[in-house]
Amino acid sequence: MHRLTMLMRALAVLTLALLLPVLAQADGLIAGKSFGNDREIVVTFKAPVDQAVFADPAHYLVYEESDPDIRLELADVRLDSTGKIAFLGFKEPLNTTRPHVVSMIDLPAAVTGRTVETFRVAKPYLGYLLSILVSALLINNFVFTKYLGLCVFFGTSKRRDTAKGMGVTFTIVMVVSALMSWFFYQFVMKPHGLDFLQIVVFIGLVSLTVQAVDTILRKVNPVLFNAFGVYLVLVIANCVIIAVPLIMANNEYNFLETFMLALGAGGGFLLALYMMASVRERMELARVPKSFKGVPIAFIVAGQFALAFLGFSGLSLF
Repeated sequence: MHRLTMLMRALAVLTLALLLPVLAQADGLIAGKSFGNDREIVVTFKAPVDQAVFADPAHYLVYEESDPDIRLELADVRLDSTGKIAFLGFKEPLNTTRPHVVSMIDLPAAVTGRTVETFRVAKPYLGYLLSILVSALLINNFVFTKYLGLCVFFGTSKRRDTAKGMGVTFTIVMVVSALMSWFFYQFVMKPHGLDFLQIVVFIGLVSLTVQAVDTILRKVNPVLFNAFGVYLVLVIANCVIIAVPLIMANNEYNFLETFMLALGAGGGFLLALYMMASVRERMELARVPKSFKGVPIAFIVAGQFALAFLGFSGLSLF
């Protein structure tokens, strides 16, 4: 038994010794990789490489990590003057929010130590989380770009105090219900094939959260509770609240990504309410034509805000 153990250890050491040079050469080939623009991946080598090999698109296979059967078509591959940086250009825009896998095939083994080199290209995860937050907050604001929740938006944006209270309430309900929805979706609905019940289950979880907020608010701040009136009940089936868990399920977000989405959507709704309430308070002192007073001028102002938020379209921070 002792001899068998010693033999196995010797084989393990020998195997490791044989693999180390190959692994060292492979690790020494790639110094860095990242996305360039929306149609480009930039690969940095630790040493100059052969132009004839590494500038040939036929030596590259690229696909999204979640869809390995769909190969992305390269337009060209360019090397810089030093021969250490390769720019992989693609015919179609890349979905840079998802990790991509790049395989370099038919490489000269004498140079690289192996004929195939595979590596993963992805944005920094913290930047990805922040991009979800900023997207829901500004770029894809649920009120001004998706036009969701307009009934509550116009009903509670007459005073800044009410707008702040409703915005904070919306954010709390959105975050809590989204995290509960994620838990039920991942551990109850998906394992048992109940995806078709998404809307029913999500509405139930939202109503449970709203009922808890209603009870707490009634005891803690009766003035704010009375100011909300019927609009607090409308939160239960509000499309802004329901949109978050549906987007989470559609994009298969994890816990942190769902939290950032809900926080961004709630913050975006709070921002929209507060901006609208600030303008509507000032409009009470403005000389608005009689036919435009009330809801008509509110729709015009909301349209102007929506036009302003279009300026965030296509913004990419990470």
